[in-house]
Amino acid sequence: MTQFLVAIHRPNDYDPATMEDAAMHRDIGALNQQMVDAGIRVFVGGLAPISMSRGLRPQADGSVQVTDGPYSESKEHVGGFWVLDLPDLQAALDWGRKASIACRAPVEVRPFN
Repeated sequence: MTQFLVAIHRPNDYDPATMEDAAMHRDIGALNQQMVDAGIRVFVGGLAPISMSRGLRPQADGSVQVTDGPYSESKEHVGGFWVLDLPDLQAALDWGRKASIACRAPVEVRPFN
């Protein structure tokens, strides 16, 4: 078995209070239960809004600069993720499709080394 990251991507202006409804929460809850029942869920986590993130960059003098906001300049960010223990990439893509539908968002699937 291989562990896979299934990451949900959200636009930087995503506001859960106005963009999520009871049906979406129900669908995500059902997906989580399916993962538990299948015995594949290793870890799941939702992340705080992008405004709460901090970027850290090493400097030439050996110090680390800390800045407000995300590490990289982009229009999207990872809003949450699952770590799943699966037999192969096809199984990961199947669960990724379910995650994309439940979360109504783009999903990235990537194996751990």
